Amino acid sequence: MKTLLLIPLLWTALTGMLAAQALPAPDSIRAVPETTLPSSVDKLAQDAQKSVFDAVEGTGVVKGAPSQPLPPAAAGPAPIITTRPGGGTRATFSRPPMPPLDEPAFWSRDSVHKLAVMEVKLGSNVESVIIELFTDDAPQTVANFVDRCESKAYDGLAFHRAIENFLVQTGDPLTADEERRDEWGTGGEDASLPAEIKRKHRVGAVAMARRGNSVNPSKRSNGSQFYISLGNFSSLDGQYTVFGQVIDGLDLLQHISRMPVDSNDCPVARIEIKSLRIVDQKGPLITRARSGNDKQRGFRSTGSKGWVDRFLERVW
Repeated sequence: MKTLLLIPLLWTALTGMLAAQALPAPDSIRAVPETTLPSSVDKLAQDAQKSVFDAVEGTGVVKGAPSQPLPPAAAGPAPIITTRPGGGTRATFSRPPMPPLDEPAFWSRDSVHKLAVMEVKLGSNVESVIIELFTDDAPQTVANFVDRCESKAYDGLAFHRAIENFLVQTGDPLTADEERRDEWGTGGEDASLPAEIKRKHRVGAVAMARRGNSVNPSKRSNGSQFYISLGNFSSLDGQYTVFGQVIDGLDLLQHISRMPVDSNDCPVARIEIKSLRIVDQKGPLITRARSGNDKQRGFRSTGSKGWVDRFLERVW
């Protein structure tokens, strides 16, 4: 009897289970058909690969990532951005800039440069400054300067003017006499030179001093005094004759400009030219600033080798 009663119950349960299996599953839990997986993955992979290629070949920034400039040490030459066929961009880099023509380390092997080697005495120390002379642009000024150097007219003269980050000045014959300090800066007018104004005032430019326009409208140069510019001063361009350029020892001149001075901008401590000599340099040379070695001061002048050996090194 009990068995007969269980048969209808078992049949009802079995038909219910079959009906439940026939109902569609909700979309939220339905499995993604296996045939759609490869195309979705491929598209994601392609998008990721394109982002990487754009980062390497293009702007250097992956889309969606924070933008950050390269550090200065790694920046290098600026990229040239061009459009690629089919869209996107590509960065290419130009060749590194050629060294400037007036860089001593890249002077031609056959070139000859006239240099002035100035030894400066500060207390018990003696340091050197090397000046390239522009014989083509200021021939009369350079000839006068060379004559004074060869006659040792500058030996023993003091720096009588020093203004930080602006200039240092020397060459006044009156500075040989410490007792005439009040007159320093007024000497050297026994001879004057015609203006030869071609070069600009950049850092390290060497120029002749002169009297003002009110008494010197033709801008003739003082025959002896000269100064060194410690900055790029376009306001001085067209006003004074630039006849040389410091190629070694600019740091020494900048140091002098920071020394204590009196009310006339004259250094309180005596800083003088121990010697100023002319040397003909053939071929390129390496300055201490480029070599990074202050102790390496070897130098050979044309056809000789002497006291100036300790200043610069010839590049062979």
